[in-house]
Amino acid sequence: MFRILSSFLFLICLSTTTKTTLATTTIQDNQLEQSSPAVGRQQSSPAVGRQQSSPAVGRHGRQQQSEYIPSLDIEDYLTNYTQTNTNTNSLRGSTNDLPNAFTWSNVEGVNYLTKNLNQHIPVYCGSCWAHGSISALADRIKIARKAQWPDINLSIQFILNCQMGGSCNGGDHLATYKAIKEYGSIPYDDCMVYQACSSDSKENQCQENKRDFECTAINKCRTCDTFTARGGSCYPIMYYPNATIAEYGAVRGVQDMMTEIYKNGPIACGINAAEIDEYQSGVANLPKKLKTINHIISVVGWGYDTNLDKQYWIIRNSWGSYWGELGFMRLVAGENQLGIEKTCAYAIPGNWTIRNVHCYEDGSNCA
Repeated sequence: MFRILSSFLFLICLSTTTKTTLATTTIQDNQLEQSSPAVGRQQSSPAVGRQQSSPAVGRHGRQQQSEYIPSLDIEDYLTNYTQTNTNTNSLRGSTNDLPNAFTWSNVEGVNYLTKNLNQHIPVYCGSCWAHGSISALADRIKIARKAQWPDINLSIQFILNCQMGGSCNGGDHLATYKAIKEYGSIPYDDCMVYQACSSDSKENQCQENKRDFECTAINKCRTCDTFTARGGSCYPIMYYPNATIAEYGAVRGVQDMMTEIYKNGPIACGINAAEIDEYQSGVANLPKKLKTINHIISVVGWGYDTNLDKQYWIIRNSWGSYWGELGFMRLVAGENQLGIEKTCAYAIPGNWTIRNVHCYEDGSNCA
């Protein structure tokens, strides 16, 4: 589906605040950076999307099922900076004048982006909605931590196992933020690594191990004590490092998107992926192509192209570093090309674990 390419890595940005009431949460599992009311671990499964757009047809003539299945009405969550001029909770600070170009990968020489991701390995999974939203949230935590080492990466497999916004058959990036906020936290990814499966996936690897992808304690955070040939087993970890969301919301339109990115960090947005399967490099300028949303990416900043005399979005995809410009692409901004400026979501980080419960190697004292 994709070509292996080499290019330049184009980088990322930060932005502004939200309209939801600020209410930081804490989880009983670990000590977090900020203190606030405790939230239990029990979770009610969030609704998975009900509406699905028709499949798009890619350049090779094959049908592509939309991976964006909205379950929330974005209109109910919109923040409009151009009308309200509000700045209630900013990670970076307020500004009246946005720069012509900005990237969070190089703010005074510091990179605030977390690692690149690939949603399609070890098997194909339509989890772009989870990758776009969770990578943007991880970036914002890195921004709030002032790029302190090591990076905090969050578990997308946890999101799939508990279907917090969707599954491998598609989902909603805004609903993901809502689900994390309501549940209370998301674990770090080193106790529930990505396997590209959900319980409803039809891929053989997922069906053969279906119980591993249900929303149970062992499928939220786990470890294994030794080789199975030596009698080993895997066990749930009940007290695990995690992060929370304080606020979440949505933006649309070039001005509000840039404002949110610049002040608070990358955002997750929809795009027509049928037109970028074979993107290689450069600024894509596709004003006449369909604006149908079928894929979620993260927008990490913007730049300016002198030849086009136009600004462009810097987009991070979840198709691996071999695609595009080392996993990134550029697309003309300000014209809603490919629907990029229509359906964007963001989250403000709440807390994150800085001192963990000290579990044994086999996790027996944290089960």
